[in-house]
Amino acid sequence: MSSMTPELEQKYHALLQIMRGYDSAIVAFSGGIDSSLVAYVAGQVLGDKALAVTSGSASLKRTDLALSKRLSDDWGIAHQIIVTDELTKADYRANPTNRCFHCKTSLYTELDGIARTRGYTHILNGTNLDDLGDHRPGLIAADNHAVKSPLVAAGFHKADIRALAKHLGLENADKPQAACLSSRFPYGTAINQELLAQVEAAENVLAEYGFSQFRVRHHGEVARLEILREEFELAVQHHEALQREIQALGYRFVAMDLGGFRSGSLNEGLSSSGNAIPVVNVYP
Repeated sequence: MSSMTPELEQKYHALLQIMRGYDSAIVAFSGGIDSSLVAYVAGQVLGDKALAVTSGSASLKRTDLALSKRLSDDWGIAHQIIVTDELTKADYRANPTNRCFHCKTSLYTELDGIARTRGYTHILNGTNLDDLGDHRPGLIAADNHAVKSPLVAAGFHKADIRALAKHLGLENADKPQAACLSSRFPYGTAINQELLAQVEAAENVLAEYGFSQFRVRHHGEVARLEILREEFELAVQHHEALQREIQALGYRFVAMDLGGFRSGSLNEGLSSSGNAIPVVNVYP
């Protein structure tokens, strides 16, 4: 267990105090480290008054779904898996620039229903301060449903989350960022379950060859690989196998992006093209 800096200790105490202020809570839990920290602390503070809920829809990797199950069991927090309806919505499948708004609206609507039926008083997410500067229409959906963001309220950045997760011994403290699979498609490219599965399978190929942080961006017949620059040599080493196995999934071309891995690379240029980053209220 790592030690905490005084600043991180202060933020952790603030998070505990915020969590103690909830009578009960549902945590939107994806298996990523942000929502994991919220779920873990909620379970520790609220006990059986906390529930972690994971949407097992096609936009979540099956490995992350399995991870959410295992972590919930390990931490002793109640866990429920649901399947949200975003893929039935034409506005979501068309993949507009506010796609995440439609996805998160489906999720938070479901969580609202669970909260009302089972008597939970709050819904929590894993949004942190670093999220507030990116193009994230899902924050508007959270605002519409009065979803609370305790990590924002306690002053957490991504680095703080990972540091505290290591201190608390969370096994996924170093888990690479894993945005939903729909983020692999350029805006305006229609999404369906089959295409999501194709991208997931291509990323599984990269995982099998030992890449640590990556994305497969879907451009029709082209799979554009974003990997860490320090792992370019690994891609060159296995280039024939990577091309063969990814082409077998239905891609005609396999290309490597020389810019390397960039989280949210398909958001580049949105704010300058008239798609302003939303300013929303984030509740403690």
